[in-house]
Amino acid sequence: MKNEIIDRFTSYVKVDTQSNESVDSCPSTPGQLTLANMLVEELKEIGMQEVTIDDNGYVMATLPANTDKQVPTIGFLAHVDTATDFTGKNVNPQLVENYDGGDVVLNESRNVVLSPSDFPSLGNYRGHTLITTDGTTLLGADNKAGVAEIMTAMAYLINHPETKHGKIRVAFTPDEEIGRGPHRFDVDRFQANYAYTVDGGPLGELEYESFNAAAARLTFFGKNVHPGSAKNKMVHSAKIAMEFHAGLPVEEAPEYTDDYEGFYHLISFEGDVEETKLYYIVRDHDRQQFEKKKTRIKSTVEELKQKYGENAVVLEMKDQYYNMREKIEPVKEIVDIAYEAMERIGITPDVKPIRGGTDGSQLSFMGLPTPNIFTGGENFHGKFEFISVENMEKAVQTIVEIASLTEMKA
Repeated sequence: MKNEIIDRFTSYVKVDTQSNESVDSCPSTPGQLTLANMLVEELKEIGMQEVTIDDNGYVMATLPANTDKQVPTIGFLAHVDTATDFTGKNVNPQLVENYDGGDVVLNESRNVVLSPSDFPSLGNYRGHTLITTDGTTLLGADNKAGVAEIMTAMAYLINHPETKHGKIRVAFTPDEEIGRGPHRFDVDRFQANYAYTVDGGPLGELEYESFNAAAARLTFFGKNVHPGSAKNKMVHSAKIAMEFHAGLPVEEAPEYTDDYEGFYHLISFEGDVEETKLYYIVRDHDRQQFEKKKTRIKSTVEELKQKYGENAVVLEMKDQYYNMREKIEPVKEIVDIAYEAMERIGITPDVKPIRGGTDGSQLSFMGLPTPNIFTGGENFHGKFEFISVENMEKAVQTIVEIASLTEMKA
């Protein structure tokens, strides 16, 4: 299984599938469709049935039941796109056999080193086979590791019919990293009772709580006048934007929060005297606190309008997704099955809230309850990203065990 996972994963990450929020098409980049079509052919090759791809790049396939019992249809999902934060072009994965616990030189010429002094969790991987970047790109384990693990698990089940399971549906989706993954996902066509995204991080992660999420775009307008004669005339849009940012709680930012604490995150700041644009994401697990954060943004905008004029600020804010716990708790047995599956193969489950969102956040509100399980990777979205092959194997085993347990408990 080890070589099978390595071969699949390293072939997937070499396809540039970085999504692009500024493009309205689906998928937002052509590389995603390239990988999706590769997966269609591979699904057919391993023996999956009802393999389809639609015009938007959503891939679906079926593994028929091999039991006479009435078993709920379960699904496993992963997304093919990679993050917008760091380049995913020309990914050159590196294999580190029998990791010794020390520094890993990712790129000697650029002095890029993956070090346990910077990332203490590396100490957990002594003796593992690691796949890393070459220090110039992200790796793409988020979420091509999930794709490889689902594919490998399906191949295992096809080749081991003694493992009984109900009907299984798999899906590979585009544009998760820009929040659009489920937007054109056909839940009715997928026809699963519930599903799991394989989109988590380190070994044992099991998540069924996500943030409530919103995006806020603000445009500030000023009046540019020659600085030599600007007194009582110039209005500086960037300074109004800075005043807005100063009006938000300093301690409610990603760098000061963890666990269930929410935040305002300034993604970008671009402007000059005449016009300045700010882009924020707003996050909180608690719906009431989430609404308070949005109200804080609106009230701060109104204060600035009163001070600088009604046309000084334009706010565009929209909700992106909500905490999936609300939809999963009524069917929490699906979380319990994943928990037991991990325990049965010697993993200590780590149940915690997602400090982010997965496709499952939106899918759960679309009628498909979808908790999230680990892939085995760490440091996603950057050049220090890495994944353990041994933990990828554990993810495959977890998928297989979930399918088996679902049949046993039916």
